[in-house]
Amino acid sequence: MQELNGIVIINKPKGFTSHDVVQKVKKIVKAKKIGHTGTLDPNATGVLPLLLNQGTKLSKYFINHDKEYEVTLKLGIKTDTLDAEGIVIEEKEIDWDKLESVEKVLSSLIGKQQQIPPMYSALKVKGKKLYEYARSGQTIERTPRNIEIYSIDLQEINKKQNEIKWKVACSKGTYIRSLCEDIATKLGTIGYMKELNRTKVGNFTLQRAISLEELEKNPEKIEEHIVTMQEIFKEFPNIYLEKNQINKFLNGVLLETEKQDGIYNIDTNEYIGLGIVKEKKLKRDIVMEK
Repeated sequence: MQELNGIVIINKPKGFTSHDVVQKVKKIVKAKKIGHTGTLDPNATGVLPLLLNQGTKLSKYFINHDKEYEVTLKLGIKTDTLDAEGIVIEEKEIDWDKLESVEKVLSSLIGKQQQIPPMYSALKVKGKKLYEYARSGQTIERTPRNIEIYSIDLQEINKKQNEIKWKVACSKGTYIRSLCEDIATKLGTIGYMKELNRTKVGNFTLQRAISLEELEKNPEKIEEHIVTMQEIFKEFPNIYLEKNQINKFLNGVLLETEKQDGIYNIDTNEYIGLGIVKEKKLKRDIVMEK
């Protein structure tokens, strides 16, 4: 198999950490370098973009991606981790007739707001992950973060199982477990995140994903799922370089241009990579090596 450069979307199965998936795919496709663009909890499933080989250079462009999820909220039970992995710390009888309107509560969450990260999260405070404090019985003061809920739509209410299924589109940094807790509180009860399926990260969707099971059976199939750098940045405008400009650009020399400030695909007779124009100067950003 030739060296693969770009991004592959993995449909992460339940029970695997993001690191587990990285190591597994690295072994299957014999990648020299591999990384992911954002952790997905072990209990969660869905879209996990992996950067392969030269694709790892692209990581800075994927840190602020919006995301979409399908969520199952279990009402009447609260866990210490706010998800299905935790220990049950409280239980309540559910009387649906006394709860607030689910549709009304969900719609009230749309918009910009602040959210306090949960103690059981990988966010670092003073060099230590919050869940490490939590596991030792400590509660640390956390700074609220600015997030935005773009849309939130009810999919199903299962009164027999005391479960609500809903879809949400949100900004980077949104903790869905905390959102579940907020929804349960607004309804007038308690709850935890039972299931989480990430359906979209930026423009990457499940439709372009491959499962670990499928990849293990047929490693060559990964080639059908590679998203190249050229495809990822196809919406950016192009700058064509003449032959005498190429080496200068590759060696980091600033080139004069009349183009407006912004990010550009650099083209000759073949795709080179990305350049950035600032104050009428073009400089090298990311170059795909031969």
